[in-house]
Amino acid sequence: MVSLEDAVIARLEYYGERFEVLVDPDLASDFKRGKPINIDEILAVEEVFKDAKKGDKASEEAMMKAFQTADPLEAAATILQKGNVQLTAQQRRNMQEEKRRSIVAKISREAINPQTKLPHPARRIEIAMEEAKIHVDPFKSVDEQVNTVLKAIRTKIPIRFEKVRVVIKIPGEATGKVYGVIPEYGETKKEEWQQDGSWIAVVEIPGGLQESFYQKLSEITHGQVETKLMK
Repeated sequence: MVSLEDAVIARLEYYGERFEVLVDPDLASDFKRGKPINIDEILAVEEVFKDAKKGDKASEEAMMKAFQTADPLEAAATILQKGNVQLTAQQRRNMQEEKRRSIVAKISREAINPQTKLPHPARRIEIAMEEAKIHVDPFKSVDEQVNTVLKAIRTKIPIRFEKVRVVIKIPGEATGKVYGVIPEYGETKKEEWQQDGSWIAVVEIPGGLQESFYQKLSEITHGQVETKLMK
């Protein structure tokens, strides 16, 4: 449990009332990002306030109306999930940087240059985001922000989300291992066995995964793989 001196305020305006709890800023930010943390570990004191600085507690009537419970731990969970936490400047920067990396990773994984059908390096995406002056919201999910980011960086680089189809041919003895790997990247659309015992398949994957997919196939087949990008 964090000390009162090190705690920050988490606040929620709800049902016309203000509710505040005193929390550990690091654990609170982890909790908001979905990490499994017990509420009693986050709170500096197991109380819900209407004004934490003054020490004014929220009434049971107000808590029952807003949360259907007067239990401070249950109410605190809702306050953290739906409310705002007064993060330190460094915490906010760290969260923004973590979210920025996740956005770059998703775009790098799923997007391609439509002119070449090849993925953009992550650093190129980062530079485009910097040039487009992208603001990353540390509290919004990657999926909520990625389409907005993609639209903005299209003014800097040719890019779009696109899936590609790759024809692969491997020796029959490697098929079992390849079968297990394909779902990690995409989906088999067509397959057939050849007279020489080899296996040919058409696999659909996110455009940005081409290089890592080829590398993985080469690794598990010891280089005995042929690939061709379908136009």
